Amino acid sequence: MDLIKIAQETFYIEAQALERAAERLDQSFLDAIELIMQTKGKLIITGVGKSGLVGAKMAATFASTGTSSFFLHPTEALHGDLGMIGKGDTLIAISNSGESEELTKILPHIKRFDIPLIGLTGNLDSSLGRYSDVCLDISVEREACPLNVAPTASTTLTMAIGDALAVALMEKRGFKHEDFASFHPGGSLGKRLFVKIEDLMRTTELPIIKNDTTLKEAIVTMSEGKLGTVLIVDDTGRLNALLSDGDVRRALMQESFNLEHLAIEYATRDPKSYHDTQLLASQALEIIENERIQVLPITDKEKKVIGLLHIHDLVNAGIKSK
Repeated sequence: MDLIKIAQETFYIEAQALERAAERLDQSFLDAIELIMQTKGKLIITGVGKSGLVGAKMAATFASTGTSSFFLHPTEALHGDLGMIGKGDTLIAISNSGESEELTKILPHIKRFDIPLIGLTGNLDSSLGRYSDVCLDISVEREACPLNVAPTASTTLTMAIGDALAVALMEKRGFKHEDFASFHPGGSLGKRLFVKIEDLMRTTELPIIKNDTTLKEAIVTMSEGKLGTVLIVDDTGRLNALLSDGDVRRALMQESFNLEHLAIEYATRDPKSYHDTQLLASQALEIIENERIQVLPITDKEKKVIGLLHIHDLVNAGIKSK
């Protein structure tokens, strides 16, 4: 038994089902888009068994791409949850046969409430097909299952049609990266588009020393700060220099090295800093990467230190540059 060949055959059967469905898309698809666009309430997805599982995924995709949506099991609808469907809502019902008992029982009530119905079925002449205002064909020539019984190609096609509807709606609404991120604030895109310097910068217990601090004292402050860096400021708090552990190691190679010398003698003068705390953290990371530094001092417009952004803080927060 060649299992690789069986797996490949599964891919081929499902791919062919998708290709055939793509070729037969017609005005019904556009009508479905228009019905959803006119929906003032929620887009509700319902279905039984494998169709229900696909419907739950479709509802999640719609909800995350700008179409307010949720999944409702038809059995639960029959036992009280039908009240979750109201005026202004639109229903997408999924059934390959179009005759799923639990589903067909709620269809008369849906029409009684005058709720627009989009049917996804492999039998356009079924009960679901007749009740639907718009009907999309999810029929396949055969399932990938060797017995031609288990929903495989048909569920793949149904999910693809749901994705096609969602993508078309995104395009029609002009859905942008920012819109997607607003629905996914915890995702990498959300973090890249919304998290700012002020959200991550350190503002307390900063490793700051004065211009007249010795190198010996600076090393103690650097060790306590655990950032491998100290910021050197004047008496007004203005940033003058930055001393890193790399600067200290390089200083050790100098014949004139002396722990009692001023730290600023070995520091980097006028280091790269930034003052706009509203800058996106992802952009701050780009600055850090481009400058090949680990610490970005944050100052006010007078260049007085108000915070510090370390590359580790950005990485730990899941921030990525573009």
